[in-house]
Amino acid sequence: MPNYSDEKKRAVMNRLAKVSGHLQAVRRMIDDGRDFNDVLIQLGAVRSAITSTERLILKDYLRRCIDDALNENNEDAVRHLDDAIDKFVK
Repeated sequence: MPNYSDEKKRAVMNRLAKVSGHLQAVRRMIDDGRDFNDVLIQLGAVRSAITSTERLILKDYLRRCIDDALNENNEDAVRHLDDAIDKFVK
């Protein structure tokens, strides 16, 4: 499988920066003694940012596996696709 395109890499890195920012906010909130509801809302934002990142990576990978399988009749690409689905759906 080829590496990420510059555009996809930038999108993934931006989403990971959001995850990091949300986590830092949670740490500050706990350190500042903020209300548990506020912390839980921020943790929900962390979960959402991670899920969004996973979805972006998985969609890109699935497209590549399907393209390889169809264009090259590549059985390895189909196995990669199966593995990716198994890992994501755990």
